[in-house]
Amino acid sequence: VQLQASGGGLVQAGGSLRLSCTASGIASDYQTVAWFRQAPGKEREGVSCIRSGSNGPTYADSVKGRFTISRDNAKNTMYLQMNSLRPEDTAVYYCAVRFNRLLNYMCLIPGSYLNWGQGTLVTVSS
Repeated sequence: VQLQASGGGLVQAGGSLRLSCTASGIASDYQTVAWFRQAPGKEREGVSCIRSGSNGPTYADSVKGRFTISRDNAKNTMYLQMNSLRPEDTAVYYCAVRFNRLLNYMCLIPGSYLNWGQGTLVTVSS
């Protein structure tokens, strides 16, 4: 599995960015897709995930109401729309996928994933 993340950059606080992650293979085969981030000196943390057949996406409390995850199977691509960005959102953002449908509590745990993209840097200035 190859994942290619893009869309990061420098933005002022309050601004928006949309991250994209293109996956090799057949997108519909990936039952769970997710975004994570890792700030300097901190552990990687889950941001959002989608599990096929679930009621809806899962979000970390820190991004609820500001970030939106989505996927377009026809384009083999997943997205993370980030609005109202804050300096504390500064991090390298990674996409990850699983072929199987994870349980909800596992969806935002980094150790649940084997396949990762290379990361894209998001910097939010104050």
